[in-house]
Amino acid sequence: MIRRVATPLLALLLLAGWAAAQTPNEDIGDMDPEYYCSGRPENEFFRRDLGEATELERLYKAACGKYYRCVPAPAGKRSIVSSSCQTQLYFDVQLQICERKHKVLNCDQIDKQHKSRPVWPVPDDYQSPCPEGQIECGSGECLPRPRFCDGSPDCGDGSDENICRHGEDPNGADGCDPRSCRWEQGCFCSVDGTRIPGDLNPEQTPQMITITFTGAVNERNFRIFQDIFKDTVKHKGNDCTPKGTFFISHAFTNYSAVQELHRLGHEISVSSITNTQDADYWTNLDQFQYEAEMDGLRIMCDNFANITANEILGVRVPQQRVGGNEQFNMMVDWGFLYDSSISAPRSRVPLWPYTLMHRIPHKCIGTDQNCPSKNFTVWEMVINELDRRDDPLFDEQLTGCHYVDQCANLVTPKQFRSFLDNNLNHHFSKNRAPFGLHFTSGYFETRRDFLKEFRKWVADTAARGDFYFVTMHQVISWMEAPTEIAAINNFQEWKGKCEVKGLPYCSLPNPCPKKVPRLFPNEEEMYLYTCMDCPKSYPWLGDPNGNGVADF
Repeated sequence: MIRRVATPLLALLLLAGWAAAQTPNEDIGDMDPEYYCSGRPENEFFRRDLGEATELERLYKAACGKYYRCVPAPAGKRSIVSSSCQTQLYFDVQLQICERKHKVLNCDQIDKQHKSRPVWPVPDDYQSPCPEGQIECGSGECLPRPRFCDGSPDCGDGSDENICRHGEDPNGADGCDPRSCRWEQGCFCSVDGTRIPGDLNPEQTPQMITITFTGAVNERNFRIFQDIFKDTVKHKGNDCTPKGTFFISHAFTNYSAVQELHRLGHEISVSSITNTQDADYWTNLDQFQYEAEMDGLRIMCDNFANITANEILGVRVPQQRVGGNEQFNMMVDWGFLYDSSISAPRSRVPLWPYTLMHRIPHKCIGTDQNCPSKNFTVWEMVINELDRRDDPLFDEQLTGCHYVDQCANLVTPKQFRSFLDNNLNHHFSKNRAPFGLHFTSGYFETRRDFLKEFRKWVADTAARGDFYFVTMHQVISWMEAPTEIAAINNFQEWKGKCEVKGLPYCSLPNPCPKKVPRLFPNEEEMYLYTCMDCPKSYPWLGDPNGNGVADF
């Protein structure tokens, strides 16, 4: 079976789509490896060239589920192997995954299209025509190294701005050097991401657990969140109630419910206004558009949930489609503390969150992921891959999942409980890196039997003693001032809103009806529920105040 890394939210499609064994067969007998494999990376898939696409459109459509790859062969040569998607799927050569047929529009495209690249890094067997300190553009001219990835296209083909990703940027952030980055001097980094802050022993380290929900908060799932985070459940170690982090999107969100979650001590962060499902949109968004999406939603939370902007510190990009240096430039400029969009592959020892003042300590996984390459004063609350096997000791290796929603093999409450325990034990028995459970906001709406099991698991785990359900901001607070388990009851950063009583700010929020045919053609009216005054029009991108005009 083909093994490759996929964009996290497309993992289910991959699991369903990789169908055929990677073995030569009769349909590649007349395919010339010299023609197809010359200069092609081993990890890139392609289609068979059937001729002029305009004349053979139907033939290309019929073969759209087939894809090929070049692999090493004896005597230093290369051969071709073929694979097929499942019957109901086509192969998207640009995304390099199997997708639903109606979403694949490139059946006649043979190769994945690439942007022009400079000659960097310079191959060992290549004599560069450029003087020392300069890099050759894809279009042939030489430019000083500092002009690459400076935000301004300088090469004739713009190739100087096409390598601005983790591991490629010639002016990227330096790797972690523990000899110069000393804890006692206020600097923290980890070469491989597994180091415990303060160099505490695992036995002295509280096992933090972060539960996050991403998407709209509405009346249905708000009741579920109240059921999970009951005020009768408390941590044995400090008598505080469990807390979660909510990355909200705007459309269909009930802001009075968001206000109540914040009052109860949960953390509110942002996951964009539009929540657009087009992955390329987030990959290619510039700094000012990210500002409109993320800081614009902070303004909405201030206006309609009465949460001031400086209390909203986290960002998660929809589909975990990291926005590269543009996204993180925006975060620094607008005072965001952390991002939680980057995933890490499963490893023997899980990763701790890290700052982006040094090079990312793991592979940037996903299809064409745009991880940042520069030095940023921002935290990354990395998403560790989850193991979805029933028995990690004896079951064969399976691709993992980053959102719990992606763990398609979990079908019974018993399986779900075992999944939670196995992954928690992986963190607790190693370096006690924060254990993240990430859900979309509607996950438990259709899994009531899982909800019952999860609610019990949270209560049981909190009662064990060394386990703490905390927000992402609370994780960072602990990492900035590592405190041993024996003293955690007096750790003031976790005592704010430790146990919240009382009634909501308003029991009857204002239902603000607005006609939004342009934004949501299938909705006659959209209701914005808020304890604050109703806006003049439905707030949206560029108009976070709901004044009816672009005023961001």
